[in-house]
This record gives sequence, structure tokens and C-alpha cells, in this order.
Amino acid sequence: MISLILLAGGRGSRMGAPTPKQFLLLNGKPIARYSFDLFVSMGEISELVVVCDPSYQEIFSTHQKPLAFASPGPRRQDSVYNGLLKCDPRSDLILIHDSARPFVKKNELLDLIEAGLRMGAATLAAPVTSTIKQCGDRIVEKTLNRKSLWEIQTPQALLSPIIRKGFAEVQKLNLEVTDDVSIAEAIGHPVEIVPSSPSNFKLTTPFDLAIANTWIGYASI
Repeated sequence: MISLILLAGGRGSRMGAPTPKQFLLLNGKPIARYSFDLFVSMGEISELVVVCDPSYQEIFSTHQKPLAFASPGPRRQDSVYNGLLKCDPRSDLILIHDSARPFVKKNELLDLIEAGLRMGAATLAAPVTSTIKQCGDRIVEKTLNRKSLWEIQTPQALLSPIIRKGFAEVQKLNLEVTDDVSIAEAIGHPVEIVPSSPSNFKLTTPFDLAIANTWIGYASI
């Protein structure tokens, strides 16, 4: 059994809009609904847990599979944990996705699910193509080898026992983590990278939204 937690509780202040970015319209449809509708259509996913403010719950509706809601927390990891508490305890694998990534692909999801079940923890990621320099006070300290660098995306996948054990460790040590597989890293569990497309980018700024509108038009040709 596979559960998916869709994180839709952020405020998206860098977008500069009164509406949280995940609920802005993209080609007439709320951004969060793009990935949500894909997940609903996939038989591999047994249930959905949407983490969002109650005032936005009406945006999500499905009669095709179980749907639950959880409240956002002050940090991303708190929102994930709230969503985890709503997941069916029988779930084998937990997927977590940022709702501001509308262009995730089904074939990449299937690859992620396979890796998550086999390895216990996995994440979609795109190889870094730009030159990356490590700096201190805007002075270059060294140039990093981009061949070993990956831009981490979502969804991320963790076996249920691993994410639960990892959260217990994170909470005990009062650690702050910025992505979900870091929870597995906290207990020394290996994480597999599943290569994905750069089109699975996160909409954060007005520029990202402009690119997304262009991509919608390009993808429909």
C-alpha cells in the first residue's frame, strides 16, 4: 500500500501574490491540482493526504480513492509529520510531494516507487548543469565538481518504518531538515537518486510562473 502526502500549506511569500502560490491559476487550473490529479489517476497510489489550510480544502476533491486532510505546521518537516499521522498505518511506502511542482511525470513516479520499495529511501533529482562555486563573504573558496551534484526534487519516497524511525530521531535530537530523505540520512539509511527531468521545477517566483505558462503552451503542441 502506498500513501502520498501532498504539501500545500506554504504561503509562498516570494511569489508576491495575496494567494498562496500553489493555488494560483496556471492555464485556468490551480497549480496544486496538476500533480494532485496525476496522483488520483494512478492505481499504484492507494490514498492521498493533503496538508493545507482548511479554507483551501474545497480545491481538492476525488471520489476515486481515499482522501484525508492535515493541518500545516510551522516548518516543512512539521507539515510532513502532520500528514504522516493521517496516513493509513498499513502503508508500506510514503511519498511526499511539493504541490508547487506541477510538472512531475508518471514514468518518473513509477521509477521512484520502484527505488523506494527496493532501497527504502529515494528521491527524484536532476543533475546539476551549471558551474557551482562555494563562497565565503562572496569570495570564491573552491569550484565544486558538478558531476557529483544533483538538484533534489520531489516526490521523495520512504518506507513507512524508516520515515517513522527517522522522525523519532529528528525529534529527539531537535534537528531541522529541509527535505524528507534527510530524515533517512539522520538514521544512517542510504538514499537512492532517481534521475528526473529539469521540467519538474518548483514554482517560487513570478519568473517561475512565467516559465510554467510557457511550458504549458509548449507541452500542448
